[in-house]
Amino acid sequence: MTARRTMTRRSLALGGLGGVMAAGVGVVTGVLPGRAELKSQYHDWFSPHPHIPKAPEGEIKLVQVYSHARGQKVDLFTAVPHGHGDGAGLPVCMVLHGATATPADYQRFGLGRFLTAAVHRGAPPFVLAGADGGLLWWEPDPSGSDNPQRMMTDEMPQWLATRGFDSTRLAGRGWSMGGYGVLRLAEVRPGWLRAVAAFSPDVAYSSRVSAADAALSKRPLGVWCGRSDPLFDDVRTFVSALPQRPQIVAYGPGAHTRAYWDSVTLPAYAFIGAAL
Repeated sequence: MTARRTMTRRSLALGGLGGVMAAGVGVVTGVLPGRAELKSQYHDWFSPHPHIPKAPEGEIKLVQVYSHARGQKVDLFTAVPHGHGDGAGLPVCMVLHGATATPADYQRFGLGRFLTAAVHRGAPPFVLAGADGGLLWWEPDPSGSDNPQRMMTDEMPQWLATRGFDSTRLAGRGWSMGGYGVLRLAEVRPGWLRAVAAFSPDVAYSSRVSAADAALSKRPLGVWCGRSDPLFDDVRTFVSALPQRPQIVAYGPGAHTRAYWDSVTLPAYAFIGAAL
């Protein structure tokens, strides 16, 4: 990958690091900022804080599991909508984080409350599950020692089945770096995900996600992006080049912020629940 616009509009889109710090300081200097630095800059630059529904949480868990694909222990977050016990038998939407987040943040982000609110509004119930993919854009490390993509495709279904969830009915949701990652999962395992919801995906990070890839048309796809997002032009170009228009394309007011992503989470969960 070559560096693209140094310290341009893309270098401010820290929500997924993808193409942002990478295209700005990270790749040019050869040193990626740490997560603590990214989070500090993110919260300084992208206020106000998001609104979280007042819906009750269901069963929320954050545990550590060993990932052979990543060669380390990782945090695994799960959320069951309120009123559905431990979620036994429910399908799962896997959550792929952006660069400034980890699964340890998901409860603070209100993901469980959004899930319950969506179910209360009529979305068929499902479980959320997310593991820590590090800062590799959900791609294998060139050294081969760390592969978050394989963690998701090979290990996550096993972890979900062990917990009693229906690992045969899976969808994926991600934002920024994770939006790129969930599109890649749809490419590397065509037909595996029953629905893909990509928020502000950093499709310009790498040429690996191809708009010409018919695999992205094999399952329901939804793309959301704010018109003030530094990645908006790239996302719009990507969507326009797809062989088949996604089931949902939503460009609304908002930027590369949690506030925007929260504003479209409930309709995205309705889309995911229907597909599952």
